[in-house]
Amino acid sequence: MAESRTPEEERQRVEVLHGLQLLDTPKEERFDRITRLARRVFDVPIAAVSLVDVDRTWFKSCVGLEDLEVPRTLSFCDHAIRQDGSLIIPDTQLDARFVDHPLGLRFYAGRPLTAHGRRIGTLCLMDYVPREFGPEDRASLYDVARLVEAELDTVNLAEAWLTAAESRD
Repeated sequence: MAESRTPEEERQRVEVLHGLQLLDTPKEERFDRITRLARRVFDVPIAAVSLVDVDRTWFKSCVGLEDLEVPRTLSFCDHAIRQDGSLIIPDTQLDARFVDHPLGLRFYAGRPLTAHGRRIGTLCLMDYVPREFGPEDRASLYDVARLVEAELDTVNLAEAWLTAAESRD
């Protein structure tokens, strides 16, 4: 399932992520609106827009979970960005990778988010009970994830890098 990545591919992925200048920034209504919508559409207690950094997964927007980040080693989202399509785990207790997950989550559905050709995070749904997730759910997750990507695409990397360089001077 997991696609293997070369160090160069991972470097480029992280470079795009950092170039977006979204990590460790305040909440933004444009992302919060989407996570609230996802939570209602899928009737889950937790919905998030995650960004997978070098050693952590940070939540740009999250409804239903207080922590703003988790170590990447504990991140469902890290697994999701390593594959094409959505990662659906109906019951984490039946998946050896997550059976002892410390957050006690039993369900995860995540769709990789792509910005400038690189998978930089996920739109994800989580629950404390196992859930079924059918073809219509997958299609809806895809559609809502595209809304997040439309927001990500509004960030011009060249402008973001120029702004970052100017602020360092």
